Amino acid sequence: MASIVLSGIILVPVVQAQQFVYPAKGQSSEQQKTDESKCYSWAVDQTGFDPAKSSPQAASQSPRTATGVTPGAGIRGAARGAVVVEVIGGEAGAGAAAGAVAARGENRRRNAAENNQNAAAASSQQQAFAKAKSACLEGRGYTVK
Repeated sequence: MASIVLSGIILVPVVQAQQFVYPAKGQSSEQQKTDESKCYSWAVDQTGFDPAKSSPQAASQSPRTATGVTPGAGIRGAARGAVVVEVIGGEAGAGAAAGAVAARGENRRRNAAENNQNAAAASSQQQAFAKAKSACLEGRGYTVK
């Protein structure tokens, strides 16, 4: 009998902090819109990251089933398990089942780790973008919190 052990998966939420911009030098709302637009573009140029064009889900993901497994992982694992058990003289069916379970579990862990890395990278890029935009706005006479 095969048993499955799933480790806890921690997903890093990608949340963009809201920036509050105050026109400290009495800039008009029209001027503020213009400055925010220019600073947005400048921050994109400086960081290479555009929050409007990226999402955590869009980061290079391979296709996955609803259970988080890359399609075909179980079949490949079953084939390996059957071959290994056949070579050592056991029952191929049991080896195939064990191989499929092991391959799916490993595939889920690998995919979860990839998702965590993508989320952490996106969060870091968003922070750099927010800092760059703040620096630009502060340089134009706004208070940014």
